[in-house]
Parts: sequence; structure tokens; C-alpha cells
Amino acid sequence: MGSSKHKRRGRKPKNPTPITTTAQPLDPMAANTTDDDIFSVSNVEIINPTTPTSTTNNHHHHGGERRRGRPKKRPKYSPEKPQKPPPSLINGEVGLPQPVGGVARVVPAMDAVVKVFCVHTEPNFSLPWQRKRQYSSSSSGFVIGGRRILTNAHSVEHYTQVKLKKRGSDTKYLATVLAIGTECDIALLTVNDDEFWKGVSPVEFGELPALQDAVTVVGYPIGGDTISVTSGVVSRIEILSYVHGSTELLGLQIDAAINSGNSGGPAFNDKGHCVGIAFQSLKHEDVENIGYVIPTPVITHFIQDYEKKGAYTGFPFLGIEWQKMENPDLRMAMGMKPDQKGVRIRRIDPTAPESEVLKPSDIILSFDGVDIANDGTVPFRHGERIGFSYLISQKYTGDSAKIKVLRDSNILNFDIKLSTHRRLIPPHVKGRPPSYYIIAGFVFSTVSVPYLRSEYGKDYEFEAPVKLLDKLLHSMPQSPEEQLVVVSQVLVADINIGYEDIVNTQVLAFNGKPVKNLKSLANMVESCDDEFLKFELEYEQIVVLRTKAAKAATVDILATHCIPSAMSDDLKPWIVS
Repeated sequence: MGSSKHKRRGRKPKNPTPITTTAQPLDPMAANTTDDDIFSVSNVEIINPTTPTSTTNNHHHHGGERRRGRPKKRPKYSPEKPQKPPPSLINGEVGLPQPVGGVARVVPAMDAVVKVFCVHTEPNFSLPWQRKRQYSSSSSGFVIGGRRILTNAHSVEHYTQVKLKKRGSDTKYLATVLAIGTECDIALLTVNDDEFWKGVSPVEFGELPALQDAVTVVGYPIGGDTISVTSGVVSRIEILSYVHGSTELLGLQIDAAINSGNSGGPAFNDKGHCVGIAFQSLKHEDVENIGYVIPTPVITHFIQDYEKKGAYTGFPFLGIEWQKMENPDLRMAMGMKPDQKGVRIRRIDPTAPESEVLKPSDIILSFDGVDIANDGTVPFRHGERIGFSYLISQKYTGDSAKIKVLRDSNILNFDIKLSTHRRLIPPHVKGRPPSYYIIAGFVFSTVSVPYLRSEYGKDYEFEAPVKLLDKLLHSMPQSPEEQLVVVSQVLVADINIGYEDIVNTQVLAFNGKPVKNLKSLANMVESCDDEFLKFELEYEQIVVLRTKAAKAATVDILATHCIPSAMSDDLKPWIVS
């Protein structure tokens, strides 16, 4: 790790293990699991809200060991020596009074920090007509203005019931989830019981901190039941990969310890103002105490988005893939002058509004009047630069943005309406149950990242079929309704003999017509009057069934497997009788 590696005190090991690093693809999303205490996606892990359990080799007892040597002698009482003044209350917390002529560190109002208890019921993607066994978790949250509470989205994902408990209280209050921002990993809650709000003051938000500013993370992490406080400094400010939402937004890196259960807890500055929400950490054998905090600009965007539109609409994205223009020969070949800088558009999402005006090989020179460098960065603060996606994330869905591009040595200006980005394989299902359709034992479903994780485990990036992974990483939808439909499994019956081994294979066409999404497939099959049902799968594989026999066998198969319906509820209104 070079100079960034922390030195440990004590003797060096006799045979140090060589350090090897392996490049791993980025997981678009991390979903809750019942097995692990921490959600691992490559090296970045979401701080799991799961109820603390005893783990081995994870507890570092600081301050709990006995010191070697003789104990210190207690000083004798002397009336001539001045005694320390008694402690006083600062913002409801015990602390020493401020010194005369100096500034003391303000202790944050920790009474606003609450413990979040959630019961989750996750979808079952292998058996999409039912759900998994429910499980409980605990995490942290804090009170803000307007009788609302902030926590992490992954803390209440697939929630069935959410309860909150205040510091020092023995009562759990039922909470209502107002909004879940999956992309930014923030959720907004409220409590209808007036008793909950007595004696609670909301936290105040502070400005984006600078490097080396002190931060204090407050929450209810693993290792105990009472509130916990850890402190550190801001060590980095940049665009981070938000594991849960599979997005890239502004984030803070801090060196304060953030552990399982800290999710949703506030990070305070030395003035007692909230500057972020703890949400994920970096777990690797060569790193120590690297935690990540959602900063106030992202939090403010989430809150204002909800207040303006009455619901969370998400962060807008520019539906393009771009290339750096650092090579001088490349800039010259693209007709750029020596004083011009920018990035080249590689591909454009056909479903994005910008596809109507932008073209591949356009050079984006500026966004909303801010010049973009050849490496894709823009000025941020004094001595700092940041990716230009930060400028886009400051906008709201439906806002317009001015983009200056260079095309064929000509400068063009466009006004583009920004929208949320849609992927062919979505990184999350946003709490919706999976869609499915069953005919003759063939279970058809749509592919998403949670589906891949359910089928192939947390290492799905290596275990899933290559064609599905290629579509996950590189494919763009050609229409807003396009979905990736697969035969997830075949429920064995007499009618489907010989097709039992078909698993997670994409469906390309039905009776010669392309399959755009699961709704269109179900509609075509249900309304089919042909003698045969012919499904064209990838790898030139076909499935042929007699229409009448297939529909008749479906009834028996549903009864055998105790399946309530041949299709999910979201497909039923679309079926033509």
C-alpha cells in the first residue's frame, strides 16, 4: 500500500505474507442477506443493519485491557491545589464548560439519534410466487425537521414493519416509511405517535466539510445495545460508488470506525452539526478504518426532491458512455484546438432524451457553463477537482441543462432535459415483487441484479452465464419497455420431457415474433390460437409445445406445486381475453 499503509506497533512477523490484489468487477448492487453481518461487494461493503451477533476476530477492545506495570498512585487531596470544576451540560450532554477566551468542541445533541428496528420480507426469485422467511435487523437513524427521521435505504429495504426507539427509552414506536431513495441509500420515516416527539430536538445540517475536519459518528453498532460514538477526520472527498444503489455520487471518506449497525447514523462536525450519514465501509486485509459517509449535498437533494414532488423521483443521469481525451493525437484527430478540452461520447442510451440531439464522437466541452477537462473532471473547491457527474447529480429529474459540444470542428449548444437512467438489467427492484409467467411448467421471469444474486450467490459476477453478464455490463435497452426475459426453471411434468435442463436461458422470440418484455410474452401465449407454441431461445435452442395440451397441463402443474396463479399480479391487467 506504500505510504498509505498504517504501521502497527510491535514486532514484525517472521514470515510476512506477500500482498496480492485481484481486480474484481464492480457489483452494481448489494442487497440484504440473512447469512452475513456485512454485505460484501468486491471490497466495498454496506454496513449491515442486521441485529448484532457474536463474531470471532471482529472485536477490538480499545481501553479494556489492563496496563502493565505498577498502578498509578492516587493524588492526595490538598486544599491548596485547585480542584477541577464540576461537569456541565452542553446541548443536553455532559461536558466541561467552555474556557475563557477559547472555543470548546460542541458535543452533538445525541438525543436525536434513534435505533431503527425493521422486519424484512424479501422476494423469492427462485419461487417468485412467494416470499422468503422474514428476519429482523437493527440500525441507526436521526430526527430532522418536520417530524421526520432519516436512515439508510438498505436498513428498511423490503420492510414489513419498522419501529424506532429513542435514546434512554424502553418504548418502540411504529414508524411509517415516507420515501426510499435507493440510488442515494437514504430513507425518510415518520412517527404518528405524539409521545415520540416529546423532548426531541432535530439535528441541524452543516456545510460540506473540508479535508482533515473532525467528524463524530453516532449510532447503535454491533457490540452493545446503547449508543456508540466514534471520532475521526475527513480523509477524502470524491465521487464514490454507492454499492446499494449502483450509482456514483458525492461521498466522504473518514477514518472513524463504522461497523455493522451504524447504518443511518449521523456524522457530526465539531460544531455539532450533521454533515453526513454513515452507510458503507471498505473491508480489506490491507486497510483499516475506512468508512464512507453520505454528505449533506446528497441528503439535501433527497429531501428537497421529496418536498417538491411529494415522492422520491431519483437523481438524473446523462445517458452516455464517454472516453477520456488525454491523448494528443486523439484530440488532433477529433479536430480539437490546443485550448479546447473535453470528453468524447462513445455510446448513447437510445431511451435517453439526449439521444435525440447528441451523437457518438461528439466532444462534450462544458456542462451548464462549467468546462470539462480531458480526464472528465471539473473544478470543485480550492485545490480539488471532481468528476463532472457531480454537476449532473446536483440537478433534479426533469430539469434542463446546457451542454456545449464539438462536432466536426463546429461548436454546438444544446438544452437537454435530464431524466433518470434505465438499464436493461436493473440493479434493484425497489421493493416490488418479481414478475413471472408459467405455461406447461416453464417459469418465465425477468433478469435483475437481485435475481442474479439469488440464483448464483454473492459471486454472481463469476458464476452467472457469460451472456447474461455481458448484457449486465454493456447492453442498453432499445425501448423503455424492454426487459430481459428468461426461462428461470422448468417444473417437471410429462408434457415438458426433454426440456428439464433449461435454466436461466434468454427467450428471444415466440412464434416468430420478438419478445420485448414479459408482458408481451404472456399476452402472445394466452391469445395464441396456433397448433403449437414455439419459443426461440438463445444459442439457437427451440421449445415446441402443443397449445391445447400446454394450457391444460398448466392447471395440474399449478395445483401440484401449490402455486396460486399462473402469472404475477402485475401481468393480469395486460392479458387480452
